[in-house]
Amino acid sequence: MPGCFARSLCSLLLFSMTPAFAQDNFVPGTRTMVDAHNCYPYNGQWADRIERALATGTPIGIEQDLAWVLDPKTGKGHSVLSHDPHPTGGEPTLESYFFTKVKPIIEAEVKHPHPENWPIVTLNLDFKTTEVEHLRAIRALLQQHQAWLTTAVRTSDTAAMQPLHKAPILVFVGSTANEEQVFYDEIKTGAPLLAFGAVKVLASDSITAPEAVETMPADNFHRWWNNGWTVVEKGGAAKAGPWGSQAEERLRRLIEHAHQQHLWIRFYTLDGESTEEAKTNGWFLTYNFRSAEEATKRIGALARYHADWIATDQYETAKATVRSAFAEK
Repeated sequence: MPGCFARSLCSLLLFSMTPAFAQDNFVPGTRTMVDAHNCYPYNGQWADRIERALATGTPIGIEQDLAWVLDPKTGKGHSVLSHDPHPTGGEPTLESYFFTKVKPIIEAEVKHPHPENWPIVTLNLDFKTTEVEHLRAIRALLQQHQAWLTTAVRTSDTAAMQPLHKAPILVFVGSTANEEQVFYDEIKTGAPLLAFGAVKVLASDSITAPEAVETMPADNFHRWWNNGWTVVEKGGAAKAGPWGSQAEERLRRLIEHAHQQHLWIRFYTLDGESTEEAKTNGWFLTYNFRSAEEATKRIGALARYHADWIATDQYETAKATVRSAFAEK
């Protein structure tokens, strides 16, 4: 326990010495949130996913997968919510599904603000296709909702990390070159950044040292680190054995490294259910630890070590596990 306390104190001191984190109560490691994985309908089914996620209360993460589709008659493209990179075009959009559904919550928060709790929603944009025109279309949509978004001032030097101007929603994008181009490079110096990118990772196995998996400290654009579970346990959820001390130590070291790099860290995706339950709910078996108990053990460990986002399809049970983990402290 003394060693854990010393490591935590060291991390807090590191944050306090970083100008971008000064006076900010939303630094990496200060909040653990459930991230509602694939929180949108598939083929018209499971349309209530965002209502389920929001019903668990805030703060909450909402993942939205996006794909670009061209109209065969006009040649014009538009963005839709889809896990498939080849959508039909009839899927809901980010505006119609996400922004419309969160509007009452965000408007209420703006009317009666509690900025000490902001952001209350993290919008995680997982682009299944990253055409520049697609990314620019989403950037234009974000500009329409800019008053709701957490921002930072764009600098000429990406390393010059600026403080966040907090608002009810924080937007994350991925780590591709096109995403950095559209959401950072094309923004004028001095203008607000509306979304923040993920750092690139150099390995995704459970053996490589955390310092070699991720080598890049946070900067003005790259502020988070996204990990599949294979970086913790060999083979990921589907091949994981019983949760043990070796895997838990691996998890602790990954989270500690992220926070020393001033990065938020997210892990995906932690489910525990029968094959029939997965099929009924449209969940992928690759993320299934095969029992609620095994998933709960890992979610509890993520909360204890202050992972920032825990992605799951089982929003309600995961939120209860996180709350329980903090209640026990």
